[in-house]
Amino acid sequence: MSLSSILSADAIDSAIKDCQAPDSFCPRKFFQLCGLTKKSPQEVKNVFGILDNDGSGFIEEEELKFFLQRFSPGARTLTEKETKEFLCAADDDSDGRIGGAEFQAMVLS
Repeated sequence: MSLSSILSADAIDSAIKDCQAPDSFCPRKFFQLCGLTKKSPQEVKNVFGILDNDGSGFIEEEELKFFLQRFSPGARTLTEKETKEFLCAADDDSDGRIGGAEFQAMVLS
């Protein structure tokens, strides 16, 4: 399964273009622009599975750096500041990683 089977290519492009400048990435705005906030809980879970690059059941800080590239291979990496802010915003249990339920809560809230 690929992200483009869940989200439209145009919506992904729009979301990527919105955060091209370093330190301009906002997870909630990105999720809205790419259309993820309008998807079902199962579709959000499927997206999480794609973003969990190593299949650990969590998105760790190292995976977050390359978050945008999972949506579009030519996209930039997140800055250290963006990565830490994203992690802090979604990591409800403060274990240093984002679990599926935490990701879903952030996307659908």
